[in-house]
Amino acid sequence: MLGKKKQKPRRPTGHFDTLISSRTTVEGDVHFSGGLHVDGRIRGKVVADEGTDAVLRVSEVGEVTGDINAPHVIINGTVNGDVYASAHLELAEKASINGSVYYNLIEMAMGASVNGNLVHQREPVGLIGQDSKSAGSAQKQMSPDDQAPKSEVSEDGGKSE
Repeated sequence: MLGKKKQKPRRPTGHFDTLISSRTTVEGDVHFSGGLHVDGRIRGKVVADEGTDAVLRVSEVGEVTGDINAPHVIINGTVNGDVYASAHLELAEKASINGSVYYNLIEMAMGASVNGNLVHQREPVGLIGQDSKSAGSAQKQMSPDDQAPKSEVSEDGGKSE
Protein backbone atom coordinates (compact mmCIF):
# COMPACT_ATOMS: atom_id res chain seq x y z
CA MET A 1 0.00 0.00 0.00
CA LEU A 2 2.57 2.53 1.00
CA GLY A 3 4.98 1.71 -1.83
CA LYS A 4 2.41 1.64 -4.62
CA LYS A 5 2.38 4.47 -7.09
CA LYS A 6 -0.89 6.15 -7.89
CA GLN A 7 -2.31 5.09 -11.20
CA LYS A 8 -2.47 7.83 -13.80
CA PRO A 9 -5.94 8.56 -15.12
CA ARG A 10 -6.60 6.75 -18.39
CA ARG A 11 -6.43 9.01 -21.39
CA PRO A 12 -8.18 8.28 -24.62
CA THR A 13 -5.35 6.69 -26.58
CA GLY A 14 -7.79 5.01 -28.91
CA HIS A 15 -7.18 3.17 -32.13
CA PHE A 16 -6.17 5.51 -34.93
CA ASP A 17 -7.95 4.50 -38.11
CA THR A 18 -6.59 7.34 -40.23
CA LEU A 19 -3.10 8.78 -40.57
CA ILE A 20 -2.21 11.97 -42.40
CA SER A 21 1.54 11.58 -42.92
CA SER A 22 4.17 14.28 -42.65
CA ARG A 23 4.47 14.49 -46.45
CA THR A 24 0.74 15.10 -46.93
CA THR A 25 -1.26 18.34 -47.11
CA VAL A 26 -5.06 18.17 -47.07
CA GLU A 27 -6.94 21.17 -48.51
CA GLY A 28 -10.56 21.27 -47.32
CA ASP A 29 -12.67 20.11 -44.40
CA VAL A 30 -12.04 16.70 -42.83
CA HIS A 31 -14.92 14.76 -41.21
CA PHE A 32 -13.97 11.63 -39.28
CA SER A 33 -15.00 9.10 -36.67
CA GLY A 34 -12.76 6.79 -34.68
CA GLY A 35 -9.18 8.01 -34.51
CA LEU A 36 -7.34 10.53 -36.67
CA HIS A 37 -3.58 11.07 -36.30
CA VAL A 38 -2.10 14.12 -38.04
CA ASP A 39 1.60 14.30 -38.85
CA GLY A 40 1.04 16.44 -41.95
CA ARG A 41 -0.94 19.62 -42.65
CA ILE A 42 -4.68 20.23 -42.85
CA ARG A 43 -6.05 23.50 -44.22
CA GLY A 44 -9.72 23.41 -43.30
CA LYS A 45 -12.00 22.36 -40.47
CA VAL A 46 -11.49 19.04 -38.69
CA VAL A 47 -14.84 17.76 -37.41
CA ALA A 48 -15.68 14.50 -35.63
CA ASP A 49 -19.01 12.87 -36.44
CA GLU A 50 -21.63 13.61 -33.77
CA GLY A 51 -22.41 10.89 -31.28
CA THR A 52 -18.99 9.23 -31.66
CA ASP A 53 -16.18 8.98 -29.15
CA ALA A 54 -13.66 10.18 -31.73
CA VAL A 55 -10.05 11.06 -30.94
CA LEU A 56 -7.92 13.57 -32.85
CA ARG A 57 -4.17 13.64 -32.27
CA VAL A 58 -1.93 16.31 -33.81
CA SER A 59 1.73 15.31 -33.44
CA GLU A 60 4.60 17.74 -32.91
CA VAL A 61 5.19 17.91 -36.69
CA GLY A 62 1.45 18.20 -37.46
CA GLU A 63 -0.34 21.45 -38.28
CA VAL A 64 -4.03 22.34 -38.60
CA THR A 65 -5.13 25.67 -40.07
CA GLY A 66 -8.84 25.79 -39.27
CA ASP A 67 -11.22 24.98 -36.44
CA ILE A 68 -11.20 21.62 -34.64
CA ASN A 69 -14.36 20.06 -33.19
CA ALA A 70 -14.01 16.64 -31.53
CA PRO A 71 -14.76 15.02 -28.16
CA HIS A 72 -11.15 14.01 -27.42
CA VAL A 73 -8.28 16.15 -28.72
CA ILE A 74 -4.56 15.63 -28.12
CA ILE A 75 -2.29 18.37 -29.49
CA ASN A 76 1.49 18.46 -29.60
CA GLY A 77 1.79 20.48 -32.83
CA THR A 78 0.41 23.75 -34.19
CA VAL A 79 -3.25 24.76 -34.55
CA ASN A 80 -4.26 28.05 -36.17
CA GLY A 81 -7.96 28.20 -35.33
CA ASP A 82 -10.40 27.52 -32.53
CA VAL A 83 -10.46 24.17 -30.71
CA TYR A 84 -13.74 22.69 -29.41
CA ALA A 85 -13.15 19.62 -27.21
CA SER A 86 -16.42 18.45 -25.66
CA ALA A 87 -14.91 15.71 -23.46
CA HIS A 88 -11.13 15.97 -22.98
CA LEU A 89 -8.34 18.18 -24.30
CA GLU A 90 -4.67 17.40 -23.80
CA LEU A 91 -2.02 19.97 -24.70
CA ALA A 92 1.45 18.43 -24.74
CA GLU A 93 4.67 20.38 -24.21
CA LYS A 94 5.13 21.47 -27.85
CA ALA A 95 1.48 22.39 -28.45
CA SER A 96 0.86 25.83 -29.92
CA ILE A 97 -2.70 27.11 -30.44
CA ASN A 98 -3.47 30.43 -32.08
CA GLY A 99 -7.17 30.73 -31.37
CA SER A 100 -9.69 30.19 -28.61
CA VAL A 101 -10.06 26.89 -26.78
CA TYR A 102 -13.45 25.58 -25.63
CA TYR A 103 -13.10 22.57 -23.33
CA ASN A 104 -14.81 20.46 -20.71
CA LEU A 105 -11.67 18.92 -19.16
CA ILE A 106 -8.17 20.17 -19.96
CA GLU A 107 -4.69 18.81 -19.32
CA MET A 108 -1.83 21.14 -20.18
CA ALA A 109 1.89 20.35 -20.00
CA MET A 110 4.56 22.91 -19.23
CA GLY A 111 5.69 24.49 -22.50
CA ALA A 112 2.29 24.38 -24.24
CA SER A 113 0.98 27.75 -25.40
CA VAL A 114 -2.47 29.13 -26.17
CA ASN A 115 -2.73 32.51 -27.86
CA GLY A 116 -6.45 33.10 -27.33
CA ASN A 117 -9.18 32.51 -24.78
CA LEU A 118 -9.63 29.42 -22.61
CA VAL A 119 -13.36 28.85 -22.13
CA HIS A 120 -14.69 26.10 -19.86
CA GLN A 121 -17.95 24.54 -21.01
CA ARG A 122 -19.79 21.86 -19.07
CA GLU A 123 -22.12 20.82 -21.87
CA PRO A 124 -20.98 19.38 -25.17
CA VAL A 125 -20.21 22.14 -27.65
CA GLY A 126 -22.46 20.78 -30.41
CA LEU A 127 -25.57 20.78 -28.21
CA ILE A 128 -25.18 24.41 -27.15
CA GLY A 129 -25.29 25.66 -30.73
CA GLN A 130 -28.29 23.47 -31.59
CA ASP A 131 -30.38 24.62 -28.60
CA SER A 132 -29.96 28.30 -29.43
CA LYS A 133 -30.71 27.69 -33.12
CA SER A 134 -33.85 25.66 -32.43
CA ALA A 135 -35.11 28.25 -29.95
CA GLY A 136 -34.56 31.00 -32.52
CA SER A 137 -36.32 29.08 -35.29
CA ALA A 138 -39.27 28.30 -33.01
CA GLN A 139 -39.75 32.00 -32.36
CA LYS A 140 -39.61 32.83 -36.07
CA GLN A 141 -42.16 30.17 -37.00
CA MET A 142 -44.76 31.28 -34.45
CA SER A 143 -47.50 33.41 -35.97
CA PRO A 144 -49.49 36.02 -34.02
CA ASP A 145 -52.49 33.63 -33.90
CA ASP A 146 -50.32 30.96 -32.22
CA GLN A 147 -49.36 33.16 -29.30
CA ALA A 148 -50.80 32.39 -25.89
CA PRO A 149 -54.01 34.28 -25.06
CA LYS A 150 -53.48 37.48 -23.15
CA SER A 151 -54.53 37.32 -19.56
CA GLU A 152 -57.21 39.71 -18.55
CA VAL A 153 -55.90 42.65 -16.61
CA SER A 154 -58.15 45.00 -14.73
CA GLU A 155 -58.19 48.69 -15.56
CA ASP A 156 -56.09 49.57 -12.53
CA GLY A 157 -53.13 47.62 -13.95
CA GLY A 158 -53.75 44.43 -12.00
CA LYS A 159 -53.47 46.07 -8.59
CA SER A 160 -56.06 45.04 -6.09
CA GLU A 161 -57.16 47.02 -3.13
